[in-house]
Amino acid sequence: MNLHSIAAARAGKGKRKPALLERNENLAGFAFLSLNLLGYIVFKLVPIVMALMLSFSKWNFISGIGGIRITGLENYRKLFSDPVFITSFFNTIMYAVAMVPVSIFLALVMGVILNEYVFGKGILRLAFYMPYVSSMVAVSMIWMILYLPSYGPINNFLRALGIDKPPRWISASNTSLLSIIIVGVWQSLGYNIIIVLAGLQGISRSLYESADIDGANIVRKFFSITIPSLSGTLFFLVMISFIRSFQVFTPVQVMTQGGPGNSSSVLVFYIYQTAFHYSDIGYATAMSWVLFLLVFVFTIIRNFMMSRANQS
Repeated sequence: MNLHSIAAARAGKGKRKPALLERNENLAGFAFLSLNLLGYIVFKLVPIVMALMLSFSKWNFISGIGGIRITGLENYRKLFSDPVFITSFFNTIMYAVAMVPVSIFLALVMGVILNEYVFGKGILRLAFYMPYVSSMVAVSMIWMILYLPSYGPINNFLRALGIDKPPRWISASNTSLLSIIIVGVWQSLGYNIIIVLAGLQGISRSLYESADIDGANIVRKFFSITIPSLSGTLFFLVMISFIRSFQVFTPVQVMTQGGPGNSSSVLVFYIYQTAFHYSDIGYATAMSWVLFLLVFVFTIIRNFMMSRANQS
């Protein structure tokens, strides 16, 4: 063997070794990814497929897997003739339509005040954010006490103002949903304020200084500078708040149990009640897919609008 063949052999070995290392690295990468893929399949993909199948069946989970009976589209046809589902669906829409604009408007006003005219912003931000991270069960129980018709602090305050017959709040069918909306506004306000404050930090001070030179007052600066500059932030808050409001459950479960007379029942609560109180898993799953489609539509609208905004 001459020197050229020896050099070629060594060069060939040098090339094969990196290729082998690259193959081993790829195998190691696939091995790590396979754990995530396995978890996704077991805990997400399989439950989604099973939920879709169960929505076309009637099943009481107490009877076991053998008790599943395929019923086709019966569950979906039943939705249109179920008065409780229809009431819960419209209550969910009313909750979202009422809660989202009010909470975002209050967050916008309070965010501007905190950003411009208040000292100790850090402490106040923490105070406003605390309800959002607090246990919703504990928060709902506190609001139950506040809403007590006879001895609750809210009605005592209203009586002190001269209102002889204050609302019965969660005990009356005409105010029960309003009570849940108030709790939702209070609970989401802190998160919305933090997002608004983050958006306000990105507005150039030169815009306000130019407006001051031109003699613009506070209201004019608010509508001509603040709101247009926060359009992306406000749109994000609107879409996220709508999606989150469709999933409201804990205040209804703890405070009203959907009553009185289903006046405060919402979709997630009725799904839970149908599945675990009435043991009708198939019908509850069909309602879950309706809720999924509702959230999915708003998510698609959000992504479409954000892509349009980024392009412009």
